[in-house]
Amino acid sequence: MNPVAKALWFIESHFAGDLTLDEIAQCGCVSRFHLSRAFEAATGRPVMRYVRARRLSEAARRLARGAPEILAVAIDAGYGSHEAFTRAFREQFGITPEALRAQGHVDNLALVEPIKMDETLITNLQPPRFVDGEPLLVAGFSERYHCEGSSNIPAQWQRFVPHIGSVPGQIGNVAYGVCYNADDAGNFDYLCGVEVADFAALPVNMSHVRIAAQRYAVFAHPEHISAIRRTWNTIWNAWLPASGHTPADAPNFERYDERFNATTGMGGVEIWLPLKG
Repeated sequence: MNPVAKALWFIESHFAGDLTLDEIAQCGCVSRFHLSRAFEAATGRPVMRYVRARRLSEAARRLARGAPEILAVAIDAGYGSHEAFTRAFREQFGITPEALRAQGHVDNLALVEPIKMDETLITNLQPPRFVDGEPLLVAGFSERYHCEGSSNIPAQWQRFVPHIGSVPGQIGNVAYGVCYNADDAGNFDYLCGVEVADFAALPVNMSHVRIAAQRYAVFAHPEHISAIRRTWNTIWNAWLPASGHTPADAPNFERYDERFNATTGMGGVEIWLPLKG
């Protein structure tokens, strides 16, 4: 069973009590870093945001059934006060706990139901090659995302592509999609850019990231770019647990060489996953 399937079972069996990311990762037999990336790749949600949404969804059902004490529901959902619970509840559903209890049903709420692993996301993965990557300077456009709101990445690329070939200090024509500064809440920075010799002459509207020398497993993604999540899911939830390797907490990136056609989304891309050791 892959680590996300184990984590989902553990969450659904224990979310009524105190849960930490470390405990969930321990159940999946992986590090919290590994679980965070694997869970997002497989489900499209950060781990603890999913736990929060599940708790609030079950709280909503209790309130719709007429639970007499909102504070008791709040405490059972992991909130220490009525105010904190109300803020989270309204952020999740757009309605207060009192209003939901008064209406007596959840028909108009987008409840988060238990996730069932979609095994169709697992694709046949070609064995990777292993590369000792040299230091890399990448410059381009960067945005902050969370995994549920990363659908604007193609638009980010659309804004950047016209600049390829005119970035000051650019080296070659390979483009990079770099994921870095990720946190446990599922937020990350994504930079679409090109390799540069230095950052000295970059315009103020361009961001940059310095990638240190690193050992990588390099995977080919020969399918359409829209299916890249399937490959990431396979790497995190199938290849890594069976490989004996441990991912490094370092930037990972997609590498688009001259074969990739930005108009059609075809031509293939490489995924560079940093490894410890």
